[in-house]
Amino acid sequence: MIEAHNVSKAYGRGVFAIQDLSLRVDKGEFVFLTGPSGAGKSTLLRLLLRQDVPTEGQLIVGGRNLANLTPRQVQAYRRSLGFVFQDFKLLRAKTVLENVAFVPRVLGMATSQQQRRTFQVLKWVGLQHRMSARPLELSGGEQQRIAIARALVNDPMIILADEPTGNLDPDLSLEIMNLFREINARGTTVIVATHDRELIRRVGRRALTLNHGAIVEVA
Repeated sequence: MIEAHNVSKAYGRGVFAIQDLSLRVDKGEFVFLTGPSGAGKSTLLRLLLRQDVPTEGQLIVGGRNLANLTPRQVQAYRRSLGFVFQDFKLLRAKTVLENVAFVPRVLGMATSQQQRRTFQVLKWVGLQHRMSARPLELSGGEQQRIAIARALVNDPMIILADEPTGNLDPDLSLEIMNLFREINARGTTVIVATHDRELIRRVGRRALTLNHGAIVEVA
């Protein structure tokens, strides 16, 4: 599913965010990326999201070298992904329903299909009863559930999450991780970047530890 072959990403002369990194993530796998701040976790996620391309090496997803995609292919590729942020990135002036329906509307789904799919994912995360609420009326855990629903609404093949529990307490963090486990159990590949080693231990999935842009431990 995902293969990195000697991938490096430099942002200045001799300044590498990722250096000579190689990894493989199988289809349907759940993998953590961990390590200290500045280790390269977010850079790797940006490369996977195709917001950037490697300076050296190859990053291959589903058999395609991401650096070789045309602009139109990049758009199609991103439609196959779901992304969850630490700070939720919800539109404050919009309702829960509007926040989640935004993605299928941009993708050009028919209105009836937008409504059906949006309600399905809201029900799945247990927040269909808050459809008319606005983000600031929700708790942090509820906001992250809405963000996860938005990431799921296009039925992605891969979910990428960057510190999705960074603003939550330990109990809520585990609750959110259980959602990711359920998503993974349905066959979706899940990659979560987090510095929380205790959470990784409790969830019990493969973890790749990065430091200075290189994988230094696999557990």
